[in-house]
Amino acid sequence: MKSYIILITPLIATVIAQIIKVLLIRKNKMSLKDLLKFSYAGMPSGHSAFTMSLVTIIALTQGLSSPLFALSLAFAIIVINDALRLRQYMSQQGAVINILIKDLNDDQFLDEKYPLLKERIGHTKLEVMAGMILGMTIGLIMFVLI
Repeated sequence: MKSYIILITPLIATVIAQIIKVLLIRKNKMSLKDLLKFSYAGMPSGHSAFTMSLVTIIALTQGLSSPLFALSLAFAIIVINDALRLRQYMSQQGAVINILIKDLNDDQFLDEKYPLLKERIGHTKLEVMAGMILGMTIGLIMFVLI
């Protein structure tokens, strides 16, 4: 077994997730510029694809009783939880702040311009599930091919 497979597999999964995002650009309602910057939203979740491909390839090469598997699984749980929950809160907060900025601008209350915050930072459950399935699939394919 080639030792670099654990490093290469998550990178391939992330690149494929980003390519799929570009192909689905109209469905995601995002600009091409945002997608090419490895955006934090859209279908599928690149973070979920990265972490689940890592968990899968480690499980297949090192075994389920490996400390490396346990560590990668804990890492995946933290990253996926962040993609689903924390960044959804940030998206909601950005939307509220943008409304406040717009209201203050309409009242001519502000002396300077404030930039609008991103309102699409987190992932939906479907985007995360798609990323997880993509990651596991890439992990399996890489294990079989190499």
